[in-house]
Amino acid sequence: MADQEGLRTPAWRDAKRYLWLLGAIVPGLVPFAWLLVHVTGQEVFWWVGPLMAFIIIPVVDHLVGSDNSRESEKTLEWLEDDAFYRWVTYLYLPNQYLSLVFACWLWSGGGWVTMHTLDKVGLMVTVGIVGGISINAAHELGHRRATAERRLSKIALAQTGYGHFFVEHNRGHHVRVATVEDPASARLGEPLVHFIPRSVLGGVCSAWRLEGERLARAGTPRWSLRWILKNEVLNAWLMTLALFLGLSVWFGIVIAPWLIGQAIIGVCLLESVNYLEHYGLRRQRLASGRYERVGPQHSWNSDTLIANVFLFHLQRHSDHHTNPQRRYQTLRPADQAPQLPYGYGTMLVLAWCTPLWRRTMDPRVLAHYGGDAALAALGPARSRSTAQRA
Repeated sequence: MADQEGLRTPAWRDAKRYLWLLGAIVPGLVPFAWLLVHVTGQEVFWWVGPLMAFIIIPVVDHLVGSDNSRESEKTLEWLEDDAFYRWVTYLYLPNQYLSLVFACWLWSGGGWVTMHTLDKVGLMVTVGIVGGISINAAHELGHRRATAERRLSKIALAQTGYGHFFVEHNRGHHVRVATVEDPASARLGEPLVHFIPRSVLGGVCSAWRLEGERLARAGTPRWSLRWILKNEVLNAWLMTLALFLGLSVWFGIVIAPWLIGQAIIGVCLLESVNYLEHYGLRRQRLASGRYERVGPQHSWNSDTLIANVFLFHLQRHSDHHTNPQRRYQTLRPADQAPQLPYGYGTMLVLAWCTPLWRRTMDPRVLAHYGGDAALAALGPARSRSTAQRA
């Protein structure tokens, strides 16, 4: 039992401590798919990734329900310093790349199974889901101050070719979240199919601009060798190029389309999550012309237990934006934040069906703003009237 000054280790133990390992073993979906196909002969199991992510886990998530635990400040300090939680995120990376190499071996004809084109597509989607969740692991590592963890973040992003996320998310999104300037904040009534290209292109342009400004402030001559070597966006893209070229040389050029395809799937998964995290929410401008401070009211939250374990508490998004340096295990619920009706897995399925999504979420956005749509995140003038009728 901890004494009053909290000098000894508390008797309290994290009930989720070993559940966090579930997040690190997500890459095991790839060999698991192969094992199921090899044992049963049923090719449908190449699609185990989407089956688990969008059917089985959401159902279990709904049945298990919310995590209602509330830790004290002393407990949170102790949790923050526990190295076990760091090693859980580190573990994701070797698993991630072992699964990618294994998938390349399968695509190139290995694995003692015969794969038809549809089977390879199923494996591509499964690998893409692993890559998309790896961006979440990179997101956790990229917020840390330790150089080693930030480097691991960039490595995790290489599979999806989304290394510029390291720059844009930390120095762009967190500054401009829930404003018109942020490409990763979805507008009220904006379909997901419109949001994804807007967010991808906007994020790339923003990262390139932010990195150029950083190098200019450092006095680095533009397009000099030093500028190229120091440019974190270029370095990240070159890491992906080296990875894809290396794998193509190792397993043959036949795997190249599948590598590109899984990267696209991973990016679309990440951007789909971005879509639901701030949908329709807007920071208001103050009399000074500046935006109000980021608060719990600017992120959608969900506290379902299973999804939070697999996603390293990503669903406790308000606390993350309020305290971006706080590690995942110490992120707290935000009761004053707008709440999603379901966990992320279910909400992603709804997001891909625009009528269901709008029927579910638009009334919640309007209720959040007391029925005043003018306070919500509205798009260009041509969509304003549509948002008013929502």
